[in-house]
Amino acid sequence: MRRQQINRVSGKILLVLSLTALLAVLSGYARPPQPDEGAAAHIFQLSIVALVPITLLFLATAGWKEPLRSARPLAFSAAALVLAFGALFYLEHYR
Repeated sequence: MRRQQINRVSGKILLVLSLTALLAVLSGYARPPQPDEGAAAHIFQLSIVALVPITLLFLATAGWKEPLRSARPLAFSAAALVLAFGALFYLEHYR
């Protein structure tokens, strides 16, 4: 695969993992509080762990001659993660 293709695929995986983490947290609002972690908590944890190597791969293959194109998947992923961690904080501390 070419570098640009790897970057495009890793950018899409980055977005999917971020949205998966967000949806896993948001699913906690649909159920009453439980004494033990459920499957959604494990999905959230695994998606956050998987984000690390994918982000490194994305950054390593990014073409920084076009910074807006390279930064867009990072910005969307970061926004989804901020929302996910914010929702998780609210879910854990206020609900």
